[in-house]
Amino acid sequence: MTIRSDYFEQIYAFKDKQVIKVLTGLRRCGKSFLMEQFIEKLKSDGISESQIVFYRLDDIENEALLDYKTLYETVKSHFSDKMTYIFLDEIQLCPNFQKAVDSLFNKKNTDIYITGSNSDLLSGELATLLSGRYVTIDMQPFSFSEYLHERGENGLENKNLEQCYFDYVRYGSLPFTVQLKNNEQNINQYLNGVYNTILLKDISMRHQINDISNLEAVIRFMFANTANICTSKKISDTLISGGRKISQPTVENYMHYLEECFMVYKVGRYDIKGKEYLKTRSKYYIADTGLRNMLLGYRNIDTGHILETLVFLELKRRKYELYTGKIGELEIDFVAKTPKGIQYVQISESVKNSETLERELKPFSKLSDSYPCFLITLDRTPNEDFNGVRHINAIDFLCGRELA
Repeated sequence: MTIRSDYFEQIYAFKDKQVIKVLTGLRRCGKSFLMEQFIEKLKSDGISESQIVFYRLDDIENEALLDYKTLYETVKSHFSDKMTYIFLDEIQLCPNFQKAVDSLFNKKNTDIYITGSNSDLLSGELATLLSGRYVTIDMQPFSFSEYLHERGENGLENKNLEQCYFDYVRYGSLPFTVQLKNNEQNINQYLNGVYNTILLKDISMRHQINDISNLEAVIRFMFANTANICTSKKISDTLISGGRKISQPTVENYMHYLEECFMVYKVGRYDIKGKEYLKTRSKYYIADTGLRNMLLGYRNIDTGHILETLVFLELKRRKYELYTGKIGELEIDFVAKTPKGIQYVQISESVKNSETLERELKPFSKLSDSYPCFLITLDRTPNEDFNGVRHINAIDFLCGRELA
């Protein structure tokens, strides 16, 4: 797999700096591979292998290292007078790993890199112990432009671009799926393995859940309702009406666990007129469409909500702070904030129908500020705008076109 330069440059910028580098993200999104690439770069820069310590904690050969004291002593045994580069993969599998990492960090000539598939990796004790002494790099699966590059089909001039988009939607963006070359059976088998690892190791074992079927029912509901408003009450009511016994607090916990392991992302709401953040009726977006399709099938897929999901993920990659915008009784899909200002973004699969176009533009007409507005669709209408609202093709945007 080619180097994912954005993430590589982020991590390389902190080489030899006295901060712990923490890579987080969905399982199999490429964290371990980025570590391996970084290690190869160290070697090419003249760092000897004796200075590099790399342990995968999900490897059965390293099961003894799941004791934090053993982990600490084992890594420490590699120390010398030179800088020691320490790489610990899937660190969350080691209970109380914080104590080992903190002790290693306090030694001279250590440069520490850890990965984890859990967003709460730096909550609690580690955050307290290492306050101000770590940086987090959040990784996602392939962007569409990375996906194209890995397929060898770069460029907006590519005549196969729309088919690539539909393949990206169908099979998802986990890096290894590209190597399976659209073999649906093999891809689904691989994705099923990823899904079960997350389900069993990252959620069920971690949180001691015995009733896996209820957990899976919540996952299916949230996968089916990507880009929709989801509440624990709505989900619990739906599952109870279907004959399941599950409480609203349990559903709420399960929703948090899915966020925790990066299977879904939560987006809060922002009252544009009142300029306040709202605590209710959040939207949720899935992290990978391939996992959704493996679990639910490709038929009856809501292509409009899938497009909105992909735009959300791309905006997130570009470091926008994202909210769903509320203006009166109307909604704008995204209030996208950066240090430079705000951009309003509306998503629709197509606005060739005049009624759809009117509906999508209406929220923009209620805005009283002068921040730029964008309408992103799959329609091929280059350089078109509507009363100041810029109309951008979604595939062009996913290929790297800026909102401008």
